[in-house]
Amino acid sequence: MTASGNKQYSFTVNQALSHTLGIITNCLKENNIRGYLVGGVIRDGILRRPIDDIDIITDADPQESAPKLAELLNGKYVPFDKENRTTRIMPADTKTGKLYHVDISAIKNTLTDDLLRRDFTVNAMAVPLELAGSKISGSDIIDPFNGLGDIAKKVLRAVSAKSFQEDPLRLLRAVRLATELNFKIEPETETRIKKECQLISSVSGERIREELLKLLALPQTGDLFLYTEELGLVSAVIPELIPSKGLEQPSEHYWDVFIHSVKTIDAIGHILGKEKWEYNSEAIHFVPQSAETESYFNAKVGGSSTRLILLKLTALLHDIAKPKMKFIDENGRIRFFGHPKEGAPMVFEIMERLRFSNKETKIVEKITKHHLRPTQMTQMGIVTDHAIYRYFRDVGDVAIDTLYFTLADHLAARGPTLDIENWKQHTAAVKYILQKHQEQESKISLPPIINGNEIMREFGLTPGPQIGELLETVREAQASGEIADRIGALDYIRGFLRAKS
Repeated sequence: MTASGNKQYSFTVNQALSHTLGIITNCLKENNIRGYLVGGVIRDGILRRPIDDIDIITDADPQESAPKLAELLNGKYVPFDKENRTTRIMPADTKTGKLYHVDISAIKNTLTDDLLRRDFTVNAMAVPLELAGSKISGSDIIDPFNGLGDIAKKVLRAVSAKSFQEDPLRLLRAVRLATELNFKIEPETETRIKKECQLISSVSGERIREELLKLLALPQTGDLFLYTEELGLVSAVIPELIPSKGLEQPSEHYWDVFIHSVKTIDAIGHILGKEKWEYNSEAIHFVPQSAETESYFNAKVGGSSTRLILLKLTALLHDIAKPKMKFIDENGRIRFFGHPKEGAPMVFEIMERLRFSNKETKIVEKITKHHLRPTQMTQMGIVTDHAIYRYFRDVGDVAIDTLYFTLADHLAARGPTLDIENWKQHTAAVKYILQKHQEQESKISLPPIINGNEIMREFGLTPGPQIGELLETVREAQASGEIADRIGALDYIRGFLRAKS
């Protein structure tokens, strides 16, 4: 049951966590309750990884002692799984302001039985709670399934043949955890994942969403998603992607639709997250960057999502309608006309199924719908001030996201065949659009140079939609620098009405 006392297995929890564990240990001891530290905290301690959250199991119902523990830890108590007698305490560490999760559950039958029900051997270890407050040595660790040996070999192994059947979310968690730990999934476990991959479809949308966001937060996510699909999991979670596998594209595309989509994830990570891109390393030097851009894309949108993570999700989904929109034109060229517009409602359905918030869904849906618009805007040569104004007006709160997305889309379309001169023109156009937008914003942020009452009085018009149209016309002309005062606005409206009549 215990490991040897080898020093490589010794570790010490940080001072704040040790203090928390000490309070919990004393409280349980006073009530004659025996407890064990289990799971990731032991694994991460051995691997010298940061320890934030802890799991404890006890030989009594934790919901009886949890309120008292929460009070002692100056935290909150959440009885989130009454059926399995599991509770969560969120104690505030007054020294650092750090908020830990302390999950406490009751032992079912024996300690070994409890560890057998865990996901992977590296998480199926325990330490008696009274030994966990300071230095933990190898001989303190209860390890019935050789988790320490798997840590030494850097492999992730399912505890039992029923691990994935008991909780199919573990199928996705295996990929994420192996990547985080820089481990390999053990061959027998990998074979079992491939065999049982469809079980993931039985998991609630909320739980899949959270695991998906954690995967997207990892670096080099595109290659990771290719591996995840080798295991059959991407198709099982988002079956709408299946028709894009192997779907041929026009000659300027280096990869098929599916591989292009996952490579776009990596391109976004490269452009905005400073991640590695194995092709054309000089390309990044031409992308407009600033501290404001970094802050913008790292801003939180939902509980676990940022604009950067949602942009990666958009990359996976943005061409999802290409299979249904494919046709061959009279010159024998493959076309996908209308796929952004057709893809937007498909993305909405997927996001809704995975229980994303309305705000998160709207962001991914709108970028998908408009992801070709920046390219279309720049194909005509010089981008006009009017085109820039209308782009930001129409695309709204994802206009900046979409501009950077189109760069990643271009990079992942060409791959190793990127024409660097063409790329320079593309990035320069995006930089120009961003600069012009800032200038336009500064102009139209000033007080309006004319209002609806003045327009009605000057031109003898009555209230109605036409007044709103004229005000928007003036606003656009002001943003593009064509007018700057009330007299100019009146002349502009006069000309507009004359041309329209």
